[in-house]
Amino acid sequence: MAGVQVMPAVGAVDVGLGRRRVAAASGSGAGIFVGDSRRRSRRPAACSVRLRQGRGRRGGLAIVCNLGGTYEDDFSDVDKQLMNYFTYKAVRTVMTQLYEMNPPSYRWFYNFVAVNKPTEGKFFLRALVKERQELAERVMITRLHLYGKWIKKCDHAKMYEKISDENLELMRERLMETVIWPTDDTSSEKIG
Repeated sequence: MAGVQVMPAVGAVDVGLGRRRVAAASGSGAGIFVGDSRRRSRRPAACSVRLRQGRGRRGGLAIVCNLGGTYEDDFSDVDKQLMNYFTYKAVRTVMTQLYEMNPPSYRWFYNFVAVNKPTEGKFFLRALVKERQELAERVMITRLHLYGKWIKKCDHAKMYEKISDENLELMRERLMETVIWPTDDTSSEKIG
């Protein structure tokens, strides 16, 4: 939404990803735009501020962001994504092996993968175990082996540096897009 400026409504709070409407305690129907009480988003706001119930340290305001969870997130979603990714990689590896060594099993497995999503690791393996347990065990062993290889090669400091460099590069590109460079039109100006 380039060029659109959103004015905060009464009770709006900036949570880092933009301004989102927060319902006032009085229950006013103020919308996102000033003077617009009719317009409501069909989707919930990506980030919001909620009042925690309870006493002591756990009570008070909490910032909740549906894009990345709460600030106390334990990153279990990342664990799940890694497991799903390694299941996908293991399926590709096993399919390559079957293509070379056992074409009939490859065709069956190819059709199974076309119907079931290997990117949903646990559900995929559960369905595969019911159909062909030996293939499921092979995928599970390959998945564990690939993860072991990745752990040995993964350099967390290097990954942090890559993420940091990419963030910097993206911000630099955006800055270069938004800067209005002065024109070098010295012929029309008089100096002196």
